[in-house]
Amino acid sequence: MGIIYFISALVILILAALLISILGQGLPHVSWHFLISHSSSFESGGGISDQLFNSFYLLIVSMIISLPIALGSAIYLNEFADPKSEFIAVFRSAIEVLSSLPSVVVGLFGFLLFVLKFHMGFSVLSGAIALTFFNLPLLTRSIENSLAAIPNLQREAGLALGLSKWETTEKVIFPAAVPSIVTGVVLAAGRVFGEAAALLFTSG
Repeated sequence: MGIIYFISALVILILAALLISILGQGLPHVSWHFLISHSSSFESGGGISDQLFNSFYLLIVSMIISLPIALGSAIYLNEFADPKSEFIAVFRSAIEVLSSLPSVVVGLFGFLLFVLKFHMGFSVLSGAIALTFFNLPLLTRSIENSLAAIPNLQREAGLALGLSKWETTEKVIFPAAVPSIVTGVVLAAGRVFGEAAALLFTSG
C-alpha cells in the first residue's frame, strides 16, 4: 500500500512540476494584445484571435448539431426502448464502435465524405460536422448514464400520479438529470475543443 501511495505522490509531483513550468514560462508572454490580435505568417509578434475564433466556432457548431441528436437518442434508449430488442443491441454496439474510433479515422472519413464527395472543401464547417461524428457517441452515452442514474422510484411516482411515460420523462426524470447532463456536455465540449487530428483532414 505504501508503494501505491508513493507512486501516486510521484505522479502528482511530476504533473505539478510540469504545470508550474508551463505557467511560469507562458504567463509572462500572455497579454490582451496577444489574445485579440491576428496571427501573422510573415513576422513574429502576432496573436491568436483567429485560432480562438475558429476553436469556439467549431465547438459551437458541433454542439448545436450533436446535442439534440444525442439527447433524443439517450432518452429513447433509456426510457422507451426495449432492452431485449435486437435493433437496440445493434444500436448500442454501433455507439461503442464509434466511440472507440481514433480521431484520425474520423478525420479521414470527414475528408472523403465532406471535403471530396460533397465538395465542401477544407472549411470550418467540414471540421465541425466531422467532429459531430466524433463527439456524438460520447455525448449519447453520457446523457444516457445520467438518465439511468435517476431512481426508478421517481418514474413509478410520476406514473402513479397519472402522468404519461413522456410526461414523466419530461417533467420528472429530465429535470433531475440536468446537473449530470451538464457535466457530460462540458466534458464532451472539452474533448471537441482540444481535438486536432480530425481537423487536419477537414479544416486544413
